Amino acid sequence: MKKAGAVLLGIAAFAAFPTLADDGGNRFGGNLTGYNETPSTLSTTGNGRFDLLIDDRRAEVHWQLSYADLESAVTQAHIHLGRPATTGGVSVFFCTNLGNGPAGTQACPPAPATISGTFTAADVSGGATAQGLTFFEFDELVRAIRSGATYANVHTVGRPGGEIRTPLRRGHSHGGDDKH
Repeated sequence: MKKAGAVLLGIAAFAAFPTLADDGGNRFGGNLTGYNETPSTLSTTGNGRFDLLIDDRRAEVHWQLSYADLESAVTQAHIHLGRPATTGGVSVFFCTNLGNGPAGTQACPPAPATISGTFTAADVSGGATAQGLTFFEFDELVRAIRSGATYANVHTVGRPGGEIRTPLRRGHSHGGDDKH
């Protein structure tokens, strides 16, 4: 029941997202679980929801992250460049409690929590430079999102490599099960 409550919280909060007259298939997201983590699949009580909306006209992405029932305190959360079952570099920070994010990165609140924000080219980090995605390459990150080559995850004290993760899938703007 806790998982359902956290997912419903995320769905309700996502309703406040900006609405575009024609989103053109620009909604992406998924449910975060330990089963999507890599290199090791994790059995964890942690769960969450991530959604984003690409606004091509304004060259910005609106996002929302919800997480709950994690087994230890959240340290950071990001979008990474990487397909399912691969690990990739950090592309955008959502929050951090480690002081390692760009100036203005919000702190990660204790679970359960829902956070949201907007990112632009100025927020694209160089964490995936070895993979060819460098600082400020917003258009390249958006192409990677659209091609299914990105994931969102939440890192915790007990699972510094990530406790819960979801591949970003087109049209996943609410509930549903992501099995990969």
